[in-house]
Amino acid sequence: MTGEQITLFALFGAVFGLLLWGRFRYDLVAFAALLTGVVLGVVPSDRAFEGFGHPATIVVALVLVVSAGLVNSGAVLLITRTLVSSTRGLGGHIALMGGVGGLLSAFMNNVAALALLMPVDIQTARKAGRVPGLTLMPLSFATILGGMATLIGTPPNIIIAAVRGDALGEPFRMFDFAPVGALTAIAGLAFVALGGWRLIPGTGDGAGAVQVGEMKNYIAELTVPEGSKFVGLRVREIEEAALKADVAILGLVRGGKRLYGAQRLTKVEAEDALVLEAVPDALDEFRASHGLVFSDEKRRELLEDAGEGLGLIEVVVPADARIAGRSAHGIGLSWRQRTILMGISRQGKRITSQVRKEEVKPGDILLLLVPNDRATEVTAWIGALPLADRGLAVTQDSKTWLAIGMFAAAVAAASFGLVYLPVALGLVVVGYVLTKILSLSELYTHIEWPVVVLLGSMIPLGAALEASGGTQMIAGALVGLTEGWPAWAILTVLMVVTMTLSDVLNNTATAIVAAPIGIQMANSLGVSADPFLMAVAVAASSAFLTPIGHKNNTLILGPGGYSFGDYWRMGLPLEILVVAVSIPLILVFWPL
Repeated sequence: MTGEQITLFALFGAVFGLLLWGRFRYDLVAFAALLTGVVLGVVPSDRAFEGFGHPATIVVALVLVVSAGLVNSGAVLLITRTLVSSTRGLGGHIALMGGVGGLLSAFMNNVAALALLMPVDIQTARKAGRVPGLTLMPLSFATILGGMATLIGTPPNIIIAAVRGDALGEPFRMFDFAPVGALTAIAGLAFVALGGWRLIPGTGDGAGAVQVGEMKNYIAELTVPEGSKFVGLRVREIEEAALKADVAILGLVRGGKRLYGAQRLTKVEAEDALVLEAVPDALDEFRASHGLVFSDEKRRELLEDAGEGLGLIEVVVPADARIAGRSAHGIGLSWRQRTILMGISRQGKRITSQVRKEEVKPGDILLLLVPNDRATEVTAWIGALPLADRGLAVTQDSKTWLAIGMFAAAVAAASFGLVYLPVALGLVVVGYVLTKILSLSELYTHIEWPVVVLLGSMIPLGAALEASGGTQMIAGALVGLTEGWPAWAILTVLMVVTMTLSDVLNNTATAIVAAPIGIQMANSLGVSADPFLMAVAVAASSAFLTPIGHKNNTLILGPGGYSFGDYWRMGLPLEILVVAVSIPLILVFWPL
């Protein structure tokens, strides 16, 4: 073993040890290791930062931005609002949400897919009167499984495709992963939905439900436009649609006046305003699902002219605020600041006048629709204090099919080799900005910079390890261990080793290290490298034993009320199933 190899193995050992310890964030650990490698001379200084311009790094960043555009446009809401119901049985709900989550995560980053569906799942659990812990782990596992099916579904697939391109001259294409990844994902989803969820330990403490309850209900108004399906219906006839979105209808405003009496029997007319009570996300879902519009005379101008896009913010009103004791209409909030007062939360008390004409009181929490580039300025102008950002967004339902069309065209063009995938995704991002599906500021807020730094730092280290002969040494050891074994047994060993690493390390880092080892094992055996790369791809994405192996498992830890040791109960049989299903599929579709 050379001095260069010893240094690189020590660096990787230090990286893995620090990641397991968890004291420092993974991006800092990886970047520090890269700089140490440069200082020690094992990473060439002129190639130290090539990883930040690597196609894998660019694609991961672009996928996250495109995912945000699909959320903003209502593309995901289009799917979930018609399928999810709190009256469905637990097994049926898990099967449906798992299927939707798996399908979404095949075409967008699986972390983003979970982030989209988790609030829907929690809200459904609240409506059904059950703790979220019964369904969040199946949803997390489903989105991890779905990411195996395509190139852009998960970062390990992107990395492995790039490694193949560097080593063999041509990367994997968009759907090359599908024969193995999709069928393995279907088998895993079937296990989770048909009984795997019963292995989850009881979560009777309801920790997740408490977090949901922290969201404030607002009194808000939404206007029924000309041509709405609500026009001509009685108020009581639209209550079922409102309840499905977890929205309560409190009343009706017509001609600037609240209607009282038997208002449930009143027929809705165009330009009437529904007085509603709900959390912000539910209000936005109800508005987007049924084509309602914001109740303010400036709403259309705001939507059309806001070049930086619109966002929802929550602010609390202190006693000395400009707006305290006055109404949004009275201080000219809409025409002075291009801002709409969407709702007021007042410690459970009812509001009897129009929201924008209601006198705001100290202690009220306001839900404001503001241009994204003016949120801080508007908050300061009205004298309010911002609450913690909960990532509230305005669904642009009028651009749903536009967003889907641009994304589908890019995927098709990349799949047929007409456009290089990073370029295709970049064109989608530009299109989303030009059509105001995304604002310029959102391009940077939705990129997960720690993952970019991790990739940019680890790729040069992985390249240095391969150039020094280190990966060949590890591959030789594994080949020696399995000498005389059949091909399926060798692939199984590689999968188990990779899967074990992925359970305790970041799956991206695991793929960077394991993919070159798979190629070296194939070269040592004199067989095709593709089945070994596919084995690494499936294994690196199969982190089901711990909450630290995959970010999706970390995201559900708190809301689900889980402990560290809860994951392996369903995760271990699932990992065994993944190995048992994927090995034969690899040998069939990617023969040695």
